[in-house]
Amino acid sequence: MSLELGIIGLPNVGKSTLFNALAQTEAACSNYPFCTIDANIGVVPVADERLEHLGKILEPEKLTPTTIRFVDIAGLVRGASHGEGLGNRFLANIREVDAVAHVVRCFDDPSVSHVEGNVDPERDIGIVNAELVLADMDTASRNLEKRTRDAGRGDKEAGKLVPLLTRVHDGLSRGVAVREQELSEHDRERLEEYRFLTALDVLYVANISESDVGERESEWIERIASVTGEPPWKVVALAGALESELAALEESDRDEFLEGWGLSEPGLARLVRAGYRLLDLVTFFTIKGVEVRAWTVPAGTGAAAAAGRIHTDMEQGFIKAEVVTYEHLVEAGSMHAARDAGHVRTEGRDSIILDGDVVLVHFH
Repeated sequence: MSLELGIIGLPNVGKSTLFNALAQTEAACSNYPFCTIDANIGVVPVADERLEHLGKILEPEKLTPTTIRFVDIAGLVRGASHGEGLGNRFLANIREVDAVAHVVRCFDDPSVSHVEGNVDPERDIGIVNAELVLADMDTASRNLEKRTRDAGRGDKEAGKLVPLLTRVHDGLSRGVAVREQELSEHDRERLEEYRFLTALDVLYVANISESDVGERESEWIERIASVTGEPPWKVVALAGALESELAALEESDRDEFLEGWGLSEPGLARLVRAGYRLLDLVTFFTIKGVEVRAWTVPAGTGAAAAAGRIHTDMEQGFIKAEVVTYEHLVEAGSMHAARDAGHVRTEGRDSIILDGDVVLVHFH
């Protein structure tokens, strides 16, 4: 299962710097537009105190965190919807992700040029959003034209899609993103094949200066939330340059670095948590032999489908799952003790796996 968050924004806003800090890689990042040409993909382990605690209690030989994939996508400029810059490649890459993290430049630095000439977060957000809407209008127009022709030839399914695509196109022409339009869940499912860019949910990342770290972060969050109309939890303020420095340190030196900046955790940890919330994901744990491992599934996933996340054979041959909550397992100290205390429940294939569940799958 691929759970991907695409990092988008104008050129030179700090996307690749942020990506490198997240994935601890060396994707190219320089002071000129379109330094990123091909999308870079980084698999990022998700820090989880529960996994660490299970490690201390159960003392396995191996702890394996769950991961989320970040995709560093080429910068977008005015006219990208018509192929300007690397527009076509940008639009193709963004269609493949599950949601996007829109990086907005909120720092002044004379040594880093701005594609629009000066720093203006509100204008930059407007440019990116407008290009995504224009690209979707083109997608809607082309498919509406095709479906109308098909309906004229007697295609009943096409006839049902024409009014839906018309409504979507009309909404886009008024500047309303697909995700913000009043559509039923059934209608949204019917639209999935068109991969509308503005149907993707969005996190905003305010890339601030180091001088704004701490007390001024909330000001940037409120400012970006106000201009986008999104709730504050969908805005993460962090200093990409600082996060890059932190990621380059040995793990033993990171706590001291954070303390020196008055931070309790890296900003990237907040970004990953926000990404989980945005994608509506939950984490469950498995204990097998010498390994305790965390896994990611969408909220509402049944036990058999969650088993399939581990291995397809486990879903196909699913018999039952023994499940205990993280809290009960910690309280008991072992699976054996949790069973004796009556905390382990037996679940069928459609029983919903909840965040923090520890799962033992039985299959044939």
